[in-house]
Amino acid sequence: MTHQVSVWRAAQLVGVARGVLQQQVREGALVLNDGMVSTDALLRLYPGAQLEESGLLERVAQIRDESFGRRVRERLLPSQEVLAQRLFAQSQELADVRKHLQRYHALVIALQQRTRQRVAQRPGDAAWQELEQEVTQGLAQALATESVDVLEVMDDMLKVMTAQVTVRPSGHQFLVEGHANLLQSGLHAGLKLNYGCGNGSCGMCKVRVIAGEVVKTQPFDYALSETEKAQGYTLMCCHTAASSELTLEMLEASGPQDIPEQQIVTQVRAVSALAPDIRLLHLQTPRSHRLRFLAGQSVLLGWTQPGRGDAHAVYPVASCPCDDRNLQFFIARDQSDVLARHLFAGDIVPGAAVTVVGPSGEFVLADGHRPLVFAACDTGFAPIRSLIEQALALDAAPSLSLFWLATQGDGHFYSNQCRAWSEALDQFEYELVTQADVTLGAQQIAQAMRVDLFDIDCDFYLAGPAGFISTLHGELRAAGVAAAQIFMQEL
Repeated sequence: MTHQVSVWRAAQLVGVARGVLQQQVREGALVLNDGMVSTDALLRLYPGAQLEESGLLERVAQIRDESFGRRVRERLLPSQEVLAQRLFAQSQELADVRKHLQRYHALVIALQQRTRQRVAQRPGDAAWQELEQEVTQGLAQALATESVDVLEVMDDMLKVMTAQVTVRPSGHQFLVEGHANLLQSGLHAGLKLNYGCGNGSCGMCKVRVIAGEVVKTQPFDYALSETEKAQGYTLMCCHTAASSELTLEMLEASGPQDIPEQQIVTQVRAVSALAPDIRLLHLQTPRSHRLRFLAGQSVLLGWTQPGRGDAHAVYPVASCPCDDRNLQFFIARDQSDVLARHLFAGDIVPGAAVTVVGPSGEFVLADGHRPLVFAACDTGFAPIRSLIEQALALDAAPSLSLFWLATQGDGHFYSNQCRAWSEALDQFEYELVTQADVTLGAQQIAQAMRVDLFDIDCDFYLAGPAGFISTLHGELRAAGVAAAQIFMQEL
């Protein structure tokens, strides 16, 4: 008998990106039934799908490996209490199924006995004889051993190890793995959630549980009223999913206009040289005050030191919103940038206080399921990196392509990250271009795009200096790309 699973779970089962399945739904290769996918249809589309190929057994096998055991247990497996609750819920479901099967079996046996009595009473009645044969044959077929649906077994296993959360009214979904709480899991999935402190003090991440069960992961100071408790409200930052499926009611940010401006005094965690003229500035926020922002946005950094004056500059955040305490920035050597001068002079050191004000900007991912194309020039890779990480978390795009222009030999300072994405993800590809002239470099990138991407309905994200942006934008428009599908950030 076919088994129904969500698109998110289906992607997990066959080991592909969710965006790939959604693309196949749009093309008619995969049909949804009330938003669900049947395992029969999934196996017809992926006939070679096996348990081993999904990566699930490899993840489970790692748990048995002593060198990876603790790390994988902490990341993948929930706590013993949560595991017990999920197993108990599945046991209840199994008991209900067995009870119904026993009743149906007793009903069919009783029907079989009654038909045999009728046949014995009316030996010449062909209709009763036919009915008796159908009942007997049907019962034999039902009791016969059938092949096991591997995807159904995998789905049952995943329900114990990971919980699936559905958000209302948006319909967004995300998974809860390991010891992560609901807030962490939602942010890692790229959702634009409402929250503040992240430690149970402010109550901004309050949501209502519509279906399923949650369990507390840490104590919290925010006091829910008795009415809120009766209505099922809980704090995402201090709870995780106790049941394998959970439905939450909450409001999500629709865009940059819904993200409030914040001012946070952070501490310099590290200053690292990525290239002779590029520094990675790593700031860390207090535990009780994290920066809420969208991938692609920028902030104003302020640094003050007695006797050396103060410095302010706006930089795009290079890290993912899912890690809201650890903020990364790619800063280039620039004599006109006072803050950059102090950074390269060694004045801004680990432990120093840096004020962050923001976020600002509307260079963020648009809603949709088109293939995504990213183009960056030099440190324009900062917002692009953040966007790519959020796109990967959302898992909604069928493919992602990156073109990165460096105007100097050491300009691809994060090429290892690009290589890692490409090796780990089938849907990601990249091309590194080196050209001192930004106009020529942009034209070279446009030519590379033209070969593979201009005929595909894609969204394009461009970040870099004015000459790079204007040239590439002109090439895209000339190729027929709609203006609404081109997003730009001039740096």
